[in-house]
Order: sequence, then C-alpha cells, then structure tokens
Amino acid sequence: MAFLIEVKNLKKYFPLKTFFLSRARHFVRAVDDISFNIMEGETFGLVGESGCGKTTTGRLLLRLIEPTSGAVYFRGRNIYELNTKELRQLRREMQMIFQDPYASLNPRKTVMQTLSQPFQIHKNSLLQR
Repeated sequence: MAFLIEVKNLKKYFPLKTFFLSRARHFVRAVDDISFNIMEGETFGLVGESGCGKTTTGRLLLRLIEPTSGAVYFRGRNIYELNTKELRQLRREMQMIFQDPYASLNPRKTVMQTLSQPFQIHKNSLLQR
C-alpha cells in the first residue's frame, strides 16, 4: 500500500523584521523539520498545544503558503512542483478542518460519540482496521 501523503523535513520560518528596509536576522520557527507519512485509508490527527505549528503545517500541506525547505508528496507527486491547474485539481481532494474550541467537547456527548461523528457522516467505519 502506497503513502497518500509523505512529508519530508518540512520547515517554515517567518522573518522578524527589526528595522525598516533591513534584512531579517531573527526568525519564528513555526514548523521546524517535521516528517511523517499518511497511508491511504488512514485517519490522521495533528494535535498539539496552541502556537505549536498545527495550522501552519496544514497550510503547508495545502500549499497555501510556501515552505522554507522540505517537501510534501501527495500520491507520489511533490505538490511544490505542480502548476496552477494541477494545484487547483489537487485542492479538490484535500481540505483542512479547523477545530471549534467551543463545540469540540460537548458535555452531552461521550468522547466516542464526538470522535465517531465524522466517520458516520462520511460513511466510514471507525474501526476499519
């Protein structure tokens, strides 16, 4: 079984500007050398504390922002080498789901009910494997 997504040594540094028209000497390391693979049919969740780079990673995976370095492969193709038309087609197959902190943990639902709802909506089995 092939990888759906391969992330290799992905980095995104945002420059901190110090003075008007000067070069950035300091950077915020939003994503610093992460690698992971997602298999076809696998469910993947990216979890971490606030400010750890989850949203930046998602934006890099969708190529909404360009990386400082690294590569992201979707079905074996480097998404950073795709042209505009190919990228538009790719984005039909991918999406980022943002967490709503006020609705993520409903006290009227069990954890199992909360986690299984997306699978029920998309007609997938929670315990597929």
